[in-house]
Amino acid sequence: MKDLSLHIIDIFQNSVSAKATKIELVIIENTERDELRMQFKDNGIGMNTEMVNNVTNAFYTTRTTRKVGLGIPLLKRNAELTGGDFSITSELGVGTEINVRFKHSHIDRQPFGDLAGAIVLTATSYPKTRFVYKHQKDGMEYIFDTDEINEVLDGISIQSTDVVLMLKELIDSNLEEIRVKK
Repeated sequence: MKDLSLHIIDIFQNSVSAKATKIELVIIENTERDELRMQFKDNGIGMNTEMVNNVTNAFYTTRTTRKVGLGIPLLKRNAELTGGDFSITSELGVGTEINVRFKHSHIDRQPFGDLAGAIVLTATSYPKTRFVYKHQKDGMEYIFDTDEINEVLDGISIQSTDVVLMLKELIDSNLEEIRVKK
């Protein structure tokens, strides 16, 4: 995966497959400490201990359509290449939490890519799932919450073409305001 937005889409899809009704992503950029942290939380079906222990193995997957699962192993590897780390915890019936830390300025840290596109694609593809995305950078913060968006839309579908375009512009402009680089 060439950028972090593709990892985000992959994790979101894993959460949706795990029947999550709420998925949260918190990204914290602290340039003073030279850290980039990403935390994913969902309230899906969770994983047993064996799955948690094997999820970072590229040749372990629960999917029947292919014999490898590269998303999480690649994310872990990419974090470690920057001097960062990766952890995953999960509880059956409760959900899963993934924490990833990168050295912010490291040459091997992938760029964010199209964060707004990743958030909008997922939020509009799964309109019954609540997505909360919080991005903090050096004390500034932006929060996107589909519950708040749907309340403002007052019955207009979040999947409407005009809404999708508006949401992409909204997220992009807010990320630009807090100086998030693609």
